[in-house]
Amino acid sequence: MCAEANVELRIPTEEVQKLGLSSGLSGAALGADPDDPDLAVVLGGDGTILTALRRYAGRDVPVFAMNFGEIGFLATVERDGLDAGFARALAGDFEVLALPALSVATSSGDRLAVNDISFHRRQDLRVGELGYSVVGEELGDVRCDGLVVATPAGSTGYNLANGGPGRAWGVSGYVVSFIAPHTLTARALVVAPNDVLQVVNRSQSDPVDLTTDGRLVCTLEPRERVEVSFREGLARLAQVPGATFYNRMREKFGRLSY
Repeated sequence: MCAEANVELRIPTEEVQKLGLSSGLSGAALGADPDDPDLAVVLGGDGTILTALRRYAGRDVPVFAMNFGEIGFLATVERDGLDAGFARALAGDFEVLALPALSVATSSGDRLAVNDISFHRRQDLRVGELGYSVVGEELGDVRCDGLVVATPAGSTGYNLANGGPGRAWGVSGYVVSFIAPHTLTARALVVAPNDVLQVVNRSQSDPVDLTTDGRLVCTLEPRERVEVSFREGLARLAQVPGATFYNRMREKFGRLSY
């Protein structure tokens, strides 16, 4: 199929090793790790798709995702449409949606998230106490199991489970929500795109874990503070016509009203 479309297929080293591919695979360059492909085709679930989106963020490389996971909210083609999906990808029959990302400045460097950044208390420690402020204005301290900062693309993940709002792709800004807050007043907050969020671990003794897109990246020590900022249009998601945000909401989570 690639040869007919005059397309060179490059398969990264990690995928060659994981799948046990042989050097005799026709029409494919095995072990090639290009930083500047014209298109990244992903077969996997949302975690694999997010890895590709982060890898090519800021490089103007669309990610065309086919769902081989459970929910696959970011995928544009389902498993039973694999052949037709490949044909559309190779023919360039898709639209490209610019997705924002979140950047968090940590002691080990800046980290990027396409879905969400979250702060979690450790299971063997006491309830967390997290303070948060926006553009220097303190909004409060919350005793909770954690805090989630989500992009519109990530708003249908952990944020939705917290009772936060699902936000359509194309809506600017990001959402802050809390995991099991021990209060009646902690509510999700929609933050303007240019406003920087500060999160501080108010605990005197207990660290909290910081994750980006579900992957642990560092620990926030007691009294330590980090900043989270919103970055417009950093990732590129390819989608076939009709695979809209609202179509995904209906198909993945059921109808929103009855």
